[in-house]
Amino acid sequence: MLRVNFSHTIHFCRQCGTAVEQRVPDDGDTKLRAICPACGTIHYQNPLNVVGTVPYLGDRVLLCKRNIEPRRGFWTLPAGFMELGESTAEGALRETQEEAGAEIELEGLFTLLNVARVSQVHMYYRARLLSERFDPGHETMEARLFQQHEIPWEEIAFRTVKETLERFFADQQRGSFGFYAGDIN
Repeated sequence: MLRVNFSHTIHFCRQCGTAVEQRVPDDGDTKLRAICPACGTIHYQNPLNVVGTVPYLGDRVLLCKRNIEPRRGFWTLPAGFMELGESTAEGALRETQEEAGAEIELEGLFTLLNVARVSQVHMYYRARLLSERFDPGHETMEARLFQQHEIPWEEIAFRTVKETLERFFADQQRGSFGFYAGDIN
């Protein structure tokens, strides 16, 4: 079955500006693509990567209250879209600095969650906080530490964050951390 996400359909060639055609390329590909009839450029649309951290200090985790949409006023882990030219770890460090102004030591990749309905992949690293001083950026209203029982679970911005937090606290209670991959519908 050929599917195209029409909310993100490319209409003009990024190389030459000509209106593109939506068709299956002649190179053996099986997916509908935006193809330029003038210069032949095939435009691929791929998922966006979201990278972030679970910053912790002892039995507390750092959450950021969002100052931007979507979900303004809700709590989240520091995370955001990867930039070109950076690794997932570099992006997670950058996002933690930008959103929380937190000093961290990055540990292992903890969760990888596919959110196919919005064409995203979310990756969270565990990160040990080196200080309790935070300097949130403009995207964050407030950054603060929470113990598990203090987390405003009904005010968590995204399902990937909730899933990651639940797994983090379960692993912390068990005394060893694993790696989790899954799908969020």
